[in-house]
Amino acid sequence: MSQTAYNPDPKRHPGLHVIALLETGKAVLALLAATGLEMLGPQPLRDGINALIRRFSLDPDHGTLPSLLNMISPDAVHLAAAAMLAYALLHLVEAWGLWRAKAWASWLGCVSAGIYLPFDVYAIARHPGWASWTVLGINLLVVYVLARDILKRKP
Repeated sequence: MSQTAYNPDPKRHPGLHVIALLETGKAVLALLAATGLEMLGPQPLRDGINALIRRFSLDPDHGTLPSLLNMISPDAVHLAAAAMLAYALLHLVEAWGLWRAKAWASWLGCVSAGIYLPFDVYAIARHPGWASWTVLGINLLVVYVLARDILKRKP
């Protein structure tokens, strides 16, 4: 029985490359969202919430949407855009590390994908459907591939 040593060559880890591309996609979407928020500012958000209030004949003075409407300010938009930028940078760093088959990136990805699992299960309980099940399946697959990579690295 011959045991082969773990080879951290990225070419031997197509699963890591796929996850790196997925993380890059998340980062690009977050960057687009942050850019859109900064370019548009708070007024289009206010207009959208007012449209929802009118569309569903909601009380314009009480409830979640009017409360959200009162919280939208230029500072809140800048803070949301900065948070999205930080999220995008984290995922870009993770994607780079996964593409290069770095152990720390597998740990980071496994933990970050694992954090979403309880929320995915909750989403299925609240809104069962193919979309919720697909998201759960993808996150489980990501955790499995990254956990397997971590375990293979152990001597």
